[in-house]
Formats: sequence, structure tokens, C-alpha cells
Amino acid sequence: MGVCWCKDKGPEEGDVYALSTEPVAASPVAVEARQRHRKLVASKIVDQLVLEMLGLIASIVDNDEESPISLIKLHRIADKEEGWIQVVLSMVNVIPLDDPFGPSVITILLDDCALPSKDSVIKVTQMLGLSSERATARELNVRVERNICVVLGCLAEKLAGPNSVAVLTQHTLDYLIAFLVRRREACIVLFALLALEKFAHTTENKLTINKCLEREKENPLLVLERLAADHDSVWRQVGFCAKWALDNLFIVEGRKLSYEVVDMSSINVILNSNDVSEYLKISCNGLEARCDSYSFESVRCTFQEGYGIGDDLYSLSYDGCRKLIWYKARSEPVTEIPEWRPGDVLGCLIDLRSTKEEGSRRPRSQGRSDSSPNITLDESPTPDRVPATPATPASTPPCEVEEDPEDDQVFDLPAHELIASLGVQRGAA
Repeated sequence: MGVCWCKDKGPEEGDVYALSTEPVAASPVAVEARQRHRKLVASKIVDQLVLEMLGLIASIVDNDEESPISLIKLHRIADKEEGWIQVVLSMVNVIPLDDPFGPSVITILLDDCALPSKDSVIKVTQMLGLSSERATARELNVRVERNICVVLGCLAEKLAGPNSVAVLTQHTLDYLIAFLVRRREACIVLFALLALEKFAHTTENKLTINKCLEREKENPLLVLERLAADHDSVWRQVGFCAKWALDNLFIVEGRKLSYEVVDMSSINVILNSNDVSEYLKISCNGLEARCDSYSFESVRCTFQEGYGIGDDLYSLSYDGCRKLIWYKARSEPVTEIPEWRPGDVLGCLIDLRSTKEEGSRRPRSQGRSDSSPNITLDESPTPDRVPATPATPASTPPCEVEEDPEDDQVFDLPAHELIASLGVQRGAA
């Protein structure tokens, strides 16, 4: 998690971000003055490094790879309290809305930086002027507000216990709740809800948030969960998260849990909730999964065996943002097709006679990208059909996985070769 700053922490040896005009054998008074007047890096340079990191993240596939130079420089800057604040403000201001890796970059940078002090985080929230008035202002910068909510969610995860309680001030809580009540921009509502969910990992915060939700004329989560089947891909994510939060965190008296009312009569196979990565959320009908971690997560269906999707001989997985096919824990680039977008439909057909697998991607909408995906498995109610291997969410936009309606039988069977990529057909041994 890193180390926490101390107010009397001296500059590290060779600190390129400190003034270097003092003699080597400086007096204690001179050293103290030097600490107080550390030179900050120019804001334009920090902004440039953040955007460079955004451009490089898609190429980072293996955890054993060396860190990009831009990431190392940002860590160096953020190692000091003033630099950390500078990096956070830069991310809030320059990360664009239309890049699906935007929230992931914020998460990675904050996760790898030194653990900030409680006072530093509160100082940032004060500098941003968080309040319900800001959230309900007539002129709203969607990019900035979305990024602020992403930052708050990351910090809520990073600071647990009493520090998390101290950071969730009344102004910050009012700011987040106001977005849920007003429902002005789907992407802001989504990340405000996720931030509240992460603050609720601390019990005291959970009780405080619940009380605040109950004070509203109508609990905003009860309104938002109705959007779980919305045609807009981002509002649909909001509905999924609201329903999940009501089932697992913010329980409403008298409301039946989703799994108690869902109709499972036409469902033959589901995602296995007992064989799932810890960061994945499974829907009440077992056909939808969501991941709000930037790490690579997977879930298998109840019909599947093996080590994990894309990690062995028996499955394939596809990363539509990085355009990679995973097989036997190795990736292969797919350059023939564009990145997937929210609402796209992925099709998969296995031809048992010719031992070929065909993939397809059909754009459904051109909505805004988002790095916190919902993956939906569309299952046919026909008894002799079961879905093909579901896609793996890996910091990618939401999509739906469908069977090909032209095929009579589609089975989840071993794939002994990397036989297909989306839009490409290959033979199998």
C-alpha cells in the first residue's frame, strides 16, 4: 500500500524536485527552509505525463513488464505530499471521457503511489470544493466530475477504517448523494455510486450513507435499480450497481432481495458464483458479471472445467479494449477489428464437423466508453442449447455475449488450438 508521509520527513537523496542551490553541508535551518519551499514540477509536465500513461496502458499486458518511464516519473513526483496533490488534480482535469482506460489510469496511479495522509486527502476535497451545490450547479463539467468520483472511489479503497471515516465528510457525502438524486449524467451517477460502495467497506461509513439515503423522499437506489434493463449501456450499469448495492450493502426494510424474485425457469446454465474472482459481482440471474477492479478477472459457467477462461486448453477469452485473444494463459493480438464499444454484441459459433470457431462483433450503439464493464451472457431458452464460453471482463466496456441463432447446437467444448478471433476464422487441430 506504500508508506504514509510524515510532516517532518526530509527530502530523499538526489531529489530532483527539491531546490539544489544549498551547499552540501547545509545548516539545519537551511535544510528546514529548503523543505518548506520545495520546487513543484510544472503543471504542464505533470499533465503530459498523465496523458502519456493513458496512451501506454493499453500496451501493458504482462505484470512482469518494466514500468513505463512516465509512470516512474509520476511516482517520483507523487512521493512528496505536494506532488501527490498535484498529480491528483492533474488526473481530474486532463483524463478524457472517451478513453475507456481513463478510470483505470487513475486507479493504477493512485494504487501505486505512496499512501496519502488523511489530511492530504481532505485538503484535496476542500480544494475541489465538493458539496451538493457543486453537484447540482447549472453548468456541469462532466469530465471533471466523473474523474473526481473515480478518485474518491480509489481513495476510499486505499484508506480504510478511521481514515476513510474522516475523509467522508458531510460535504463529500452530500456531493455524491446529489448525483444519485438528480441523475443528470449516467457516467457521473455510475462512479458516484461506486465511490459510495467503496466508502461503505468501512462499517461506520456504511451506516452513515444508509441514513443519508433513507432521509431522501424516495431512496435513490430504489429508483436507479429500475434501470437495470435500460437500453442505454451506461444507465444499465447504474441499474446493475444499484441493485447489487441494495442486495449486499444498503438493505432496505421490506424490499425482497433480487434473487428471491428473479425468474430462473428458462435458464439452463449460469455463471458459477462459487468459482469467481473476488472482485467480480454476479447478477441475481447468474447471467451478468461486473468488475470494478483494473485487474484481470474471470468467472466460469457451471458447465465449464479448467483453470480459468483463457488460461488453459479448454477456453478462449477476448479483451476488446486491448484487442487480445487469450489462450493457455498467453495473449495474441487481433488487429483486424476495431475496439469494442458499449452495447456491442459478440457472437460465437463452433462448427463441430469442420472443427472451426467463428466470431463476430456487431456494433449496437456508439455510447461513451467506460472501463468498468458489465458482461451479459444471452442464453437461448431452447433445452438443447447452452452458451459458448463467456467473454472475460478485463477493464473493458460493457458488452453482451450471444449464441449464433443460425446454429442448431452450440456446446462449451475444449478448444485445442487458438482457432478463432473476432471476425477471423481459423482451423483447429
